[in-house]
Amino acid sequence: MIWSPFFSLALLCFGTVARAAVITVNWNVTWVWASPDGFGRPVIGIDNQWPCPKLEATVGDTLIVNLHNGLGNQTTGLHWHGINQLQTPEMDGPSGVVQCPTPPGSTVQYKFLLDEPGTFWYHSHEKGQYPDGLRGPLIVQDPNDPYKGKYDEEIVLTVSDWYHQQSIPLVQSMLNPSNTRFAPPLPDTILVNDKKDVKFNFVKGKTYRVRLINMSAFASAFLWIDSHPLTMIMSDATYIQTETAYHLHASSAQRYDFLISAIDRDSGNYPILLALDINRDFRNATLAPNFPHNQTAWLVMDENAPFTRLTNNIDVWRPADDTHFKPLDNLAMIPSYDHLVQFDFRFCRDANGYPRACFNGKPFIGQKVPSLYTAATLVINNQDAGTHPFHLHGHRFQILDRARPYAGDWPGRDVNYISTPNRRDTVTVWSWSHAVLRFRATNPGVWLFHCHVEWHVEMGLTATFIEGPEELRGHQFPADHLENCRIGGVPTRGNAVGNTVNPLDTTGMLTISPTVYTGATWIPPAGNTTTPARDGSISSPARRRAASRLQGRDAVFGDSELMI
Repeated sequence: MIWSPFFSLALLCFGTVARAAVITVNWNVTWVWASPDGFGRPVIGIDNQWPCPKLEATVGDTLIVNLHNGLGNQTTGLHWHGINQLQTPEMDGPSGVVQCPTPPGSTVQYKFLLDEPGTFWYHSHEKGQYPDGLRGPLIVQDPNDPYKGKYDEEIVLTVSDWYHQQSIPLVQSMLNPSNTRFAPPLPDTILVNDKKDVKFNFVKGKTYRVRLINMSAFASAFLWIDSHPLTMIMSDATYIQTETAYHLHASSAQRYDFLISAIDRDSGNYPILLALDINRDFRNATLAPNFPHNQTAWLVMDENAPFTRLTNNIDVWRPADDTHFKPLDNLAMIPSYDHLVQFDFRFCRDANGYPRACFNGKPFIGQKVPSLYTAATLVINNQDAGTHPFHLHGHRFQILDRARPYAGDWPGRDVNYISTPNRRDTVTVWSWSHAVLRFRATNPGVWLFHCHVEWHVEMGLTATFIEGPEELRGHQFPADHLENCRIGGVPTRGNAVGNTVNPLDTTGMLTISPTVYTGATWIPPAGNTTTPARDGSISSPARRRAASRLQGRDAVFGDSELMI
């Protein structure tokens, strides 16, 4: 089979009523040579191209992505950041949580409903892989956009830190006992729309909707546009009541939508300053313009005018406080809760002396199990000097409280929370401080909660919510997902150690992280020799046996069979 970008769109219109579409995309994940900042290196792209393509659809559509792994030496998989995955938790994407890694030569299909509009993105969720380039925007349009008519055109603006070295050696260096500061890899530069020297052409009299996505592996980013206020309309995928902002702070994985107008008084060209977050790992107190973690893009009104205009200096960033944004629907705070989960985060060392990131004293904390339709309050105590973005899969939580930096741990009691709190899927928790979140468990599935600094995920800063487990019994899982597990030698029956007799018996489960880090490197399991097939895919005894057994049917997990 030849893999190439392909869109299959079925859309029937009857008068003004449109039927939801099915959008099918065939993608081949491949290595590509790229030099977005002038430094060449191998990156992971799609169909031999990088940057990866933007996906665009309409709310109510069904998206089908047939993802073929053409990397040869690494496993892969995709997460659809911010998508609820209603009734399709197995399509969420994190390897080792809801699916097995997709081996080289194999294919996995993602199929899910786009139930809400907004600015989203996709990225690899396989062992520190996405900093190597496998990520891109996912835009879900809204025919009933409450701000329709307020803007003329849209612009997608992505910001990302960027590394000249590949992820695996970076993580290997980080996970070394000599790393006494628990320091993550520091980026070499910043990219805007995956390149340098970006210009956005504006026309006088027009208003533009900008969709800002921070796709960084590590760094938060500040944004300021000279002489142009920002009218905020959405944070992550929550419509908010309009509010004027001048500076923005977006942590890794966060998104903002705002309106900006090119008015009659505008002349010349205006700088758009983007700067990676200045925290304990960045030393640029003066915001020197030649600092590699700053970039100036341009709002272009006149191509013939000089690109030197600067009417203001920024001595101190004063970003808008996203917890003060009010949801447009005025949804009130969930008044009470059934479960209280508290996560105390700090860096730690495992029994072998290797640096790890820990919730409640342990990396990779065990599962939390809220029952269906109950409400959970989630408290995060950040006992570290850096700020950290925390992301919950499958939900948008209410941010009841986010204390100021250095406020310390949650006092253990409710305070005067915001009556109509903003909702996000990723929240920034300040240094030595805490945040209080609340969500309703209405989406059965296995959902990760983790820091969205990718390096901290590799250090173990993750937890898992198993939501509505009684609803998951008998859930069907696609044959191709199970086949990839079999190729990788991963059991699909039983508990975490494959025990099908007593799911509570976890004897033999790993309780300490391996000392050798191999990332997404493909290591065939013992006894599963692979040979290239004529079409370039991987053939193996396990694959052939699995294919003959399954014959395209879906497998069913019974009462004693747990998700991976």
